[in-house]
Amino acid sequence: MAEHDNGFGTFFAGFLIGGIAGAVVSLLYAPQSGEQTRAVIKEKAIELRDKTTETLDDTYQKAEDAATDAVEKAQELIRLAEKKAGEYADQGQVLIDETVSKVKPKKAAQE
Repeated sequence: MAEHDNGFGTFFAGFLIGGIAGAVVSLLYAPQSGEQTRAVIKEKAIELRDKTTETLDDTYQKAEDAATDAVEKAQELIRLAEKKAGEYADQGQVLIDETVSKVKPKKAAQE
């Protein structure tokens, strides 16, 4: 799980740096007045915030879905293991009973 967190952190940092770099370049080459530039900066900041929020929401939802699936699979594996353990215990008891029944007549004959 730690590997996924680190990958997301790297992605998120790259996303932010790319967004900021793009905004700076567009501002440097934009032939606009200061007031228009400030309006553009505000608009781009709002867009970046919205995209970041959307990306985080999607990521959290995917992580939640993956966790739910993992829990369900783990529970199924536990049920299967319990079933197999019960079957093996039953088979072991049958073998013990058969061995005891074979040994008792031989022991009685020796006495």
